[in-house]
Amino acid sequence: MPAPSIGDYALIGNCRTAALVSREGSIDWLCVPAYSSPSIFAAILDRDGGYFSVRPKGAFRAERRYLPDTNVLETTFHVEGGGRLRLTDCMPLPAEPTGEIEPAHELEPQHEILRRLECLAGEVEVEVELAPRPDYARRRVGFARRGRLGWQLTGCRFSAFLQGEMDLAPDPGRALLAGSARLRAGEARALSFAYDNNEAAVLPPLGDWARRRIDDTAGWWQWWTGRASYEGEYREQVLRSALVLKLLNCASSGSVLAAPTTSLPEQIGGERNWDYRFCWVRDSALVLHAFLALGFLEEAQEFLGWLLHATRLTWPELQVMYDLYGETELDEYTLPHLSGYRGSRPVRVGNAAHAQLQLDIYGELVATVAQYVAAGGELDPTEQRMLAGLARSVRRLWRQPDQGIWETRSPPRHHTYSKAMCWVALDQLCRLKLVADRDAVERECTAIRADIEAHGFDAGLGSYVAFYGGREADASLLLLARHGYCKPEHPRMVGTYRFVTRELAHDGLLRRYRTERASDGVAGGENLFAPCSFWAAEYLANCGRRGEARALFERLLGCANDLGLYGEEIVADTHEPIGNFPQAFTHVSMISAATALTVEKTA
Repeated sequence: MPAPSIGDYALIGNCRTAALVSREGSIDWLCVPAYSSPSIFAAILDRDGGYFSVRPKGAFRAERRYLPDTNVLETTFHVEGGGRLRLTDCMPLPAEPTGEIEPAHELEPQHEILRRLECLAGEVEVEVELAPRPDYARRRVGFARRGRLGWQLTGCRFSAFLQGEMDLAPDPGRALLAGSARLRAGEARALSFAYDNNEAAVLPPLGDWARRRIDDTAGWWQWWTGRASYEGEYREQVLRSALVLKLLNCASSGSVLAAPTTSLPEQIGGERNWDYRFCWVRDSALVLHAFLALGFLEEAQEFLGWLLHATRLTWPELQVMYDLYGETELDEYTLPHLSGYRGSRPVRVGNAAHAQLQLDIYGELVATVAQYVAAGGELDPTEQRMLAGLARSVRRLWRQPDQGIWETRSPPRHHTYSKAMCWVALDQLCRLKLVADRDAVERECTAIRADIEAHGFDAGLGSYVAFYGGREADASLLLLARHGYCKPEHPRMVGTYRFVTRELAHDGLLRRYRTERASDGVAGGENLFAPCSFWAAEYLANCGRRGEARALFERLLGCANDLGLYGEEIVADTHEPIGNFPQAFTHVSMISAATALTVEKTA
């Protein structure tokens, strides 16, 4: 059977790693112990890549939801004969903080997937299969019975146990644990897959304890969302996007992943399959922007601390991306033994784009720091010194060609958006009073703007263009208004919106650029790029065309899956999510568009 549609997946996690759960109750993606570690379940990339399935036997219909304001997943199965079964999935977190001194909690696993079944009506026979395939399915494991502690996985490089309130037994022919149970109305069973790395194994009891840990986890997420200050339109959808960002926010470092997956394709059968389990400076800055917009100043402060710490390894220059802990070596290689999502090869680990020059990241980072300061955040002397160093790098680098925001694997060009973001970086550093020679930096700003207006604007098209000397459209140019380079009502910005939408729109939604003209040496095209369409809605709201903005925004709400999750791209014909999933870049763009619609336009 082929992998389910990407939009058929839900996400659960514990702010250390995350798992994808299919509508049919199968966990088809999980990396342990961290987001970017090798996978133990990878059925989404190869049907023999490993999975953890809990589902009714026979035909059924499934509906699902997240418990309100949480990342706790609830799937209800309707089976023939009137049986109804509820499956609750989460990766446990502690109870919500109360601000009072509390007794010590009992020991808990470092990581755990908790799955609780409850029969709501009739009788339902449940099937369970655990097929672990560690190290991207390059290792096979055995199973050892440990009495009341359940089954231990043997041959792993970490400690892992499956406990279940039902009989399970190895199936050597298929290298998995399997079992079944018949549940009647009112009966419940729980399963716990617990794993620890370099720690003693902790195996908590099930029964009522399992239900309590689920309740505690829901309480933690509800406590977190309750801190949001956002009271604007589309609050439910905005908070869902915020929950995605928090779930991808690494508790041990403060970083935020671009996505929890690798190699989910931009087009089925194509080669644009990249590893997104890293922290892009650009995406990080936008996530920080979203946290600030929603009132999560603490998260923004921690995230900014990580961002400035991570960049110390390459200071005074910025690298395109870093790993969760600020490491810079992200060598890319392929896994030829995996067939890829629905045959989309290659499957990649690591990302060669980390070595590219992308100048726009300087502007995105500094602009977000300026927003952080405006929201009441403070910069310590070390952070001020680091930011001042970025000004020297921008002044030295801005005249160079780069790979641009879309990190195409083609020769460097003078990208208009990259130049404009260099201007943003220097302009904001001046406003923050973080430059030693303000007059010299302001002259550099003037020089950058003159260069862009002379070479990055095409008078015949009435639009800014993707790169100097070309006549190509680029959706990133819509962000010039957001960053203050050009007012949204300015004729050049209006002309750019008109040109971009004429060249890149399909059924009202946008591509980021024309892949058939990119000459980047990568086979296959891509679908509609979800963040860009939100940028268009944001631009329309900011220039006063609020009716058009709202109509586009509400169309885009329909391009999420049934749980409100977005991929990187949108399938042109079906409007389903595709690409690495869920995508932080899309969710922050959604939040930015929603806040633009909420705030009345000012002069």
